[in-house]
Amino acid sequence: MAKKPRGLGAAKKLQKRRKANKQQNRTKLKRKVDPLAGSSQAKAIVLEKLQIEAKQPNSAMRKCARVQLVKNGKQITAFMPGDGAQKLINEHDEVIVECIGGKMGRAKGDIPGVRWQVLKVNDQSLNALLHGKLEKARR
Repeated sequence: MAKKPRGLGAAKKLQKRRKANKQQNRTKLKRKVDPLAGSSQAKAIVLEKLQIEAKQPNSAMRKCARVQLVKNGKQITAFMPGDGAQKLINEHDEVIVECIGGKMGRAKGDIPGVRWQVLKVNDQSLNALLHGKLEKARR
């Protein structure tokens, strides 16, 4: 391993080195603790549907689903976006989940602790199902 630069003109190189190591450690940590293991989307099976109360000052009941990832068996809570989405998603359905996209991988908006959302149900887009462009496949 190379020695750290020393002397009067070394500040810029030290900052660059520190920044590179910080980014490297952050990606390692994300892969380690992220249930999706670094991938953007993952298949999951719906275990149960539940409602989570929104944070203050809102008082809505956000519709979510408790799902189990196929790739590693971890359980996560995924948000079901759209009006009437909970009617289209049943237990034991196969869904594809993705990150909601809050700051630094944290929860977005007023849903506490929910970092993922449902994208597809039984290989059909949830958005298309909600707008009536597709009918739900029977499995």
